[in-house]
Amino acid sequence: MENIVTVIMAGGMGERLKPLTLYRAKPAVPFGGVFRIIDFTLSNCMNSGLRKIFVLTQYKSHSLSNHLSSGWSFLPRRMDHFIEEIPAQMQMGDEWYKGTADAIRQNMLFIEEKKPTHVLILSGDHIYKMDYRIMKKFHDEKEASMTISVIRVRAEEARKQYGVLEVDENGKIIGFEEKPEEPKTIHDTNECYVSMGIYIFNMDSLQRNLQNNLTDFGRDIIPMMVKDGERVYAFDFMKYNVLKEYEYITKDGQRIKVKVPRASDSDYWRDVGTIPSFWSANLDLVAPKPLFNLYSELWPLYINPQHFPPAKFVHEAAGRTGMAVNSIVSHGVIISGSIIRNSVISPGTYIHSYSVIENSVLMGGTMTAGELNETQIGRHCRIRNAIIDKNVKISGGTTIGYNREEDEKKGLWISEIPNSDIYIVTIPKGFSL
Repeated sequence: MENIVTVIMAGGMGERLKPLTLYRAKPAVPFGGVFRIIDFTLSNCMNSGLRKIFVLTQYKSHSLSNHLSSGWSFLPRRMDHFIEEIPAQMQMGDEWYKGTADAIRQNMLFIEEKKPTHVLILSGDHIYKMDYRIMKKFHDEKEASMTISVIRVRAEEARKQYGVLEVDENGKIIGFEEKPEEPKTIHDTNECYVSMGIYIFNMDSLQRNLQNNLTDFGRDIIPMMVKDGERVYAFDFMKYNVLKEYEYITKDGQRIKVKVPRASDSDYWRDVGTIPSFWSANLDLVAPKPLFNLYSELWPLYINPQHFPPAKFVHEAAGRTGMAVNSIVSHGVIISGSIIRNSVISPGTYIHSYSVIENSVLMGGTMTAGELNETQIGRHCRIRNAIIDKNVKISGGTTIGYNREEDEKKGLWISEIPNSDIYIVTIPKGFSL
């Protein structure tokens, strides 16, 4: 992996994730209590042995820049190992990035200086575990010029949402459409292969295909390469990321194949680019057997450590017992005589007595000039199906998530969950209610 340069795309506007992206880039949005979204991609890189990483930023990058400089600056530069932010600088002409391919083109000088044989291009706003070494091995075995990591999703989910691929029996991509109205399905199924936005290029192939000034990989570059018959292959994430097969020979000469979980053992992947997908992905973490497990010793997830005291639960009396069930409660949280169910509570949150919080994500508080600006939930509050951003103050007796009309009158953001009666309430950063 030493000859690979990794480029993480972290410059998107995140329009569909507002109001969480009003003041920050999408990869910098808090997730899962103590993480930022980009931490999952960066942790995958560390666990896969990738040590030359550029992070391309553009919109509202201040929070992300601080996070990278304070939490991800530990690689030894003297060994040419780095995680380096490259802000948009109009390297070519007088325009900002016009698409994913244009972002790479404008920064090819930095990539070429490292003389890589391959370039791995990743998105900074997805939640998953992946061993990129497995994908690189697949790429080499297929003698591919480009490999795209894909997952299988239902056709109705893929429609107008993802780049959809057609793949032959050997894994070669023979067709590609970006966000089609009628996605082509896998033979005899209602599923499609869709792009995860993870690409491995041979360096010479990347250089050649960027010379035509096309701006986007999904819309322009990939369809052109497939049409031209280049060796573009699909890496099936769900097939290759989960189990590894070993062959043993017994004393009597029998060959036995055994499947063993990989360190990155997970077929979970979520694009958390909308409020409903972000909310549901957070709640995927809290079950006794979660869909996505944060507690993997073999595949550690790295964070920017925050200096808060341990979590504290206080009071034990009728109707006033501090407790949390099926929830993530981070350090720096005080639950004072309230009940938390099926929720994620981030550092710097103070929940006062007699309140009930259910199916919600609270992003906590921040340290400013040595003082903690907490998220405060007053007494006798009832909150459900909510996302509460940092530094929010909610007065005692407030009800959220029970009456849509009343929530709209309070000026809160409302998001509908498709095919459901549930709606999600989002409270922006610094809001007082």
